Amino acid sequence: MLNSPAWTSRVLSVLRIVIALMFLEHATMKLFEFPAQIPGMAYPLPTIMLVAGLIEIITGALMTFGLFTRIAAFVASGEMAVAYFIAHAPHGFWPVLNMGEAAVMFCFVFLFLAFAGGGAWALDNIARRSSNLRRLL
Repeated sequence: MLNSPAWTSRVLSVLRIVIALMFLEHATMKLFEFPAQIPGMAYPLPTIMLVAGLIEIITGALMTFGLFTRIAAFVASGEMAVAYFIAHAPHGFWPVLNMGEAAVMFCFVFLFLAFAGGGAWALDNIARRSSNLRRLL
């Protein structure tokens, strides 16, 4: 029962939603200082951090709702790869020591979502169904 495609697709949706909401939390810390400021970060933020926050809030919101999931996840994955190599890798090779674990995990989960899609509970499915319906009419 737990190995059925229906459950796999539903759990994929849950993974997408939870990860996207966590990603949004990073965006709101950068852009709105909510739920708190980024520890150790001077405000106002440098331009690169503001751009990162905008990418995170847009792609995070799209992925939360499962809209343009593959594109949003691909862009977010790339942003996290860049963030890792700019902000974390210069401080050492090991992610656990250079504080880059979250960036690596976000990067690879988003890369997975770029290929797997949004799952059963994604707005992409509604858009796909309506476009298929239009083709039939």
